[in-house]
Amino acid sequence: MRQTFVVSYDISDPKRLRKVYRLMRGWGDHIQLSVFRCELNARELVELRSRLAFVINHVEDQVLFVDVGPVEGRGGTSIKAIGKVYSSPERRAIVV
Repeated sequence: MRQTFVVSYDISDPKRLRKVYRLMRGWGDHIQLSVFRCELNARELVELRSRLAFVINHVEDQVLFVDVGPVEGRGGTSIKAIGKVYSSPERRAIVV
């Protein structure tokens, strides 16, 4: 089952920050500075955490994972905004 996660990071070094941003682009939707919305299954969550652990400095940096629920349930509607409207990204298949 896929879960929706809000992943937020605070990286102290600009070089590591760029690496984390590039890594995260492949895993979710960039919704704000240092914040991504990711739909992950259990295996993908472990893989993402492992890849991030390899990039960050465990003393200076922090990455937070907030589980907001199943993609087909609460996870799809739990992000609310004030100001600019937030809309969940449209999901569609892309054939390459």
